[in-house]
Amino acid sequence: MHVDFDAELWIWDARRDESWTFVSLPADASEEIRQLTGGRRRGFGSVRVRVRLGTSVWQTSIFPDSGRGAYVLPIKKSVRRAEGLDEGDIAAVSVEVIDA
Repeated sequence: MHVDFDAELWIWDARRDESWTFVSLPADASEEIRQLTGGRRRGFGSVRVRVRLGTSVWQTSIFPDSGRGAYVLPIKKSVRRAEGLDEGDIAAVSVEVIDA
């Protein structure tokens, strides 16, 4: 499964001092991923993905966030620097599920 979307970068409130930055996947895509993975999950309910954001490509995991009703994707500091992004910026993101 492959999802392309635009999303705003936000910092996780519980870890603001550590600058954990995320984007939220669309709710409909999150539901499709839940159905596709059929409950097969890793720690914290994570699902392994391949991500493209600008010229940056990497593998990581997305995590369910019940408060947002969607999966969230961590955006590494090295990627934010390489792509010139900061909290509040909108990024074009491509996510491919590799755990299916």
